[in-house]
Amino acid sequence: MIYHEKEKQKANDFITELSKETQKSQYRLNYHFMAPTGWINDPNGLVFYKGEYHIFYQHNPYSPEWGPMHWGHAKSRDLINWEHLPIALAPSEIYDYGTVHDHGCFSGSAIVKNDHLYLFFTGHSIEKDPMQVQCVATSQDGINFKKHEENPIINDFPKDGTKDFRDPKVWKYEEFFYMIVGSKKEGIGKALLYQSKDLYKWKYIGVVAESDGTQGDMWECPDLFSLDNKDVLIVSPMYGTKNEKPFYTIGNMSYKTKKFTQGLVNTLDYGSDFYAPQTFVDDKNRRIMIAWMDMWFSHRPSQKEGWAGAMTFPRELKIIDNKLYQVPVDEIETLRENLKDFQSFQYENEYMIDPQLSVSSDIYIVYDIAQSSSNEFGLFVRSSEDGHERTKIIIDIMKQEVLVDRNLSGTGEKNVSRAPVSFINGKLELRILLDTTSIELFINGGEQVITKRIFPNLNSNLCKLFASTGKMKIEHLKVWSMKKVIE
Repeated sequence: MIYHEKEKQKANDFITELSKETQKSQYRLNYHFMAPTGWINDPNGLVFYKGEYHIFYQHNPYSPEWGPMHWGHAKSRDLINWEHLPIALAPSEIYDYGTVHDHGCFSGSAIVKNDHLYLFFTGHSIEKDPMQVQCVATSQDGINFKKHEENPIINDFPKDGTKDFRDPKVWKYEEFFYMIVGSKKEGIGKALLYQSKDLYKWKYIGVVAESDGTQGDMWECPDLFSLDNKDVLIVSPMYGTKNEKPFYTIGNMSYKTKKFTQGLVNTLDYGSDFYAPQTFVDDKNRRIMIAWMDMWFSHRPSQKEGWAGAMTFPRELKIIDNKLYQVPVDEIETLRENLKDFQSFQYENEYMIDPQLSVSSDIYIVYDIAQSSSNEFGLFVRSSEDGHERTKIIIDIMKQEVLVDRNLSGTGEKNVSRAPVSFINGKLELRILLDTTSIELFINGGEQVITKRIFPNLNSNLCKLFASTGKMKIEHLKVWSMKKVIE
């Protein structure tokens, strides 16, 4: 594995050389995770290990565009302050290296066994046949990883899959380890199940779950776990779906039949910049999810400054009334400062909340719909004084929708994201996490979520409420500035 160490060192040297310049970028976020430089996409290997949180991620350290995939690595004690660590995995072997651009250590997961940390990943080289195989690397200290000498541990796709065969997620149930891998066949996305006793020798079990014909013709980054005595499957589908967004289904995993039975299917996040979510359990027994806060083929102004991509703020998952709720982890409260607290009041037309809202803010608002007369209302955030640049959050009573409109949000993509909404006891609760170039909107305690990247001018920081017609009553409104996390 001499070549692996050389490739990792080469990548680390390149990162050291470029990262100081990258961190001067006007688009760097203040409290969301980013790579030091270069390209970032899927979160990988999320794990709590030896008292610390670890995040690995798909990373091209040499360019702000997708390329040969490495595993970047960082650790934290609080999910907020991250320490960047050396590259964990780099393409170096016949199963993950090639002479063309399209190769690398693709997405996967982590698991702890006997105090050792195991990383499972897809070895990918478009020049090879098969193109994608499953591999493992191990570490005793959580920093230095060695690829298994007998990789690949799964050297071909099974009869139920195709050459698109990637993103292993590993977990333990009773005496066995299980691995779920995304694949497809004949236009049907599939999750393929394997079983092992030692994490090295794997037996193919079969198709544990698959698309019903409307859920995507390729399943990426499948994640199957138990939460609140229920079983949850999360999938990032490619093509052939209603909205091509990651979805979840709360169903039943039978370890007797080795089949997952789907329940109702719901969109995980209605935004345009949310993909490849992965979950893990920490020492507080919380099921935590992080996703790539970007999307393929998006316009990325930050690429001109040497980097691209970020992660969502970590979210705790809970099941309420057979729905998967998402809320920012409690640690976020340590970032809050300068509280502005508005108790019950009414307004019409427009109401200024803050003429100089911090570019990084946490906003909590409860609308009293029953005591209001407007059919369309909401708020402008990251707005210029003349209103020519702004991100608009709209609540449409008649259509029962919440919208995030970024058509005037500065440079970047122009579009609108929509999520269905219900008004509980005549109320609507919104939680808005704003950062330099992102917005995460949590609706009714996280029942629905919309995540989007925005790229306004740093001086566009006005925030105000609006009502298109009639009057609106606010039951409670809180606004915090958010501290900057030093990279």
